[in-house]
Amino acid sequence: MSEEHQHKARIFLHRGDLAQARLCYEQAVKDDRTGGDKQALSDSLGNLGNVCAMLGAYEEAERCYREVLDIQRAQQNLHAVGQTLVNLGNLHAEAGQPKKARPFYLEALDLLEPLRYHRALGILYANLAMQDSAAGQTDEAITKFKKALEFHRMAGDEEALAVTYSQLGKMFLSVGGLQQAERCLNNASEHYIKLGKEPGEAGALRLLAGIYEQTGERLAAVRCLERVVLLDGRYALPQMQEDAERLARLRDAALKQVRSEECPPSSEALAGPPERAKHAAAERGEGEGGVERLTNDAFKV
Repeated sequence: MSEEHQHKARIFLHRGDLAQARLCYEQAVKDDRTGGDKQALSDSLGNLGNVCAMLGAYEEAERCYREVLDIQRAQQNLHAVGQTLVNLGNLHAEAGQPKKARPFYLEALDLLEPLRYHRALGILYANLAMQDSAAGQTDEAITKFKKALEFHRMAGDEEALAVTYSQLGKMFLSVGGLQQAERCLNNASEHYIKLGKEPGEAGALRLLAGIYEQTGERLAAVRCLERVVLLDGRYALPQMQEDAERLARLRDAALKQVRSEECPPSSEALAGPPERAKHAAAERGEGEGGVERLTNDAFKV
C-alpha cells in the first residue's frame, strides 16, 4: 500500500499539487509504520518532510527530518545522515533562521568531508557561502563559493555549477566587482545554455545587461536583453513587460550613442542573440561550456 501512495504522491508533485502530495505521503508514512520497515519509513518521512518544506510547514518538516535522522543514525548510514543534516540546515535557512541553520551545515561538513561526497559537499559549501555573503563576510563567501565550484566540477553537476556561478556573480555585483560578476554570469549563462534551461539563462543575461549598462556598453546590453525578452515571451516570465520597456529605452540610448560617435550600427549591432558570453569564454580558453530549488540551492534526500 505504501508504494501505491508514494506513486500517487509523485504524480501530484509532477502536477504541482503539493497539498494532495502531502496527503499521500502522510498515508505512506502510516503504512510504513505499520509494516515495520525502517528504511521504507525513513524514505516516506523524508519525502513528506520535503513537501512540507515546500509548503512552508517548517515545524512539520523538521519533525519528519529529525525522525529520519534518528533512523539513519541507528543504521550508521553516514552519507544519509549528512544529507538530512543539510536538509535541516536548509529548512532553517528558508525559514529565515540562519543562526539555527549553520550548526546543521557544519555538522554535515564534518561528516561529509572525510567521505568525499562531492555532490553534497558542493551544495553544502554553496549554502555556507550564501550565509557568509548575507552576513557581509565577502572574503569568506568567495572562498566557500570556489570550493563549491570545485566539488560541482568533480561531481559533474552542471546545474549546480550554473546556480553557483549565478550566486557568486550576484555577490560580486552587490559589492561593485563588475568584472568578476561579468565572468561569473557569463559562465552561468553558458552552463544554462548547455543544460537547455532557458529561464536560468534569461536570469543570468538580465544581470549581465545591467553590468553592460553600468560600463557604458549599451550594444552588449541590448543584445543580452533581446535574448531575455525572447525567452520572457517563450516562458511567460513575470519580468516580460519590464524587460521589454527596458530594452526599448536601451535601444534608443544605443542608437543615440552610435549617431553621436558618427559610427552607424552594423546589421548585427542591435539584433540577434547575445554572443558576448561565448566570446568571453573563448578568450579564456574555456570553450562553449565555460567552467547551482538551488533552488536555491536546497539539497533534498
